Amino acid sequence: MTRDLTVGALAEKVRASETKVAKVVIPSTTNSYHTLAGGTLLGWMDEIAFVTATRFGHVRFVTVSVDRTDFKHPIPAGRIVELTGRVVRLGRTSVQIKVDVDIEEMATESRLHAVTGLFTMVAVDEKGRPTAINV
Repeated sequence: MTRDLTVGALAEKVRASETKVAKVVIPSTTNSYHTLAGGTLLGWMDEIAFVTATRFGHVRFVTVSVDRTDFKHPIPAGRIVELTGRVVRLGRTSVQIKVDVDIEEMATESRLHAVTGLFTMVAVDEKGRPTAINV
């Protein structure tokens, strides 16, 4: 069952759980082309998805799938990236989190949307079994 996240108390929970983090792309996070390594970025995105889900449901969450990730632009070293996580779907035991990644130039105000990913997080109990999300 999918619930409407655009109205009432659920809309407010979605807004309150939105998570934004900024990071700098430094040489230790890049590949041989001097762009942010895909695996590093996926790790950052998974972390943002986890924090967003936890803020939304206030229960234990685990990642069950990375449903889709679209890399539209490479992210060069020396740039700031801003990752934004937002709940886009709510089921009985799971939430889907959309993570957007934007590139910022350090010396200008220019921004470019670079990556979007969808992460499905499942609420689990102390024994690691799926449990209902009561929001």
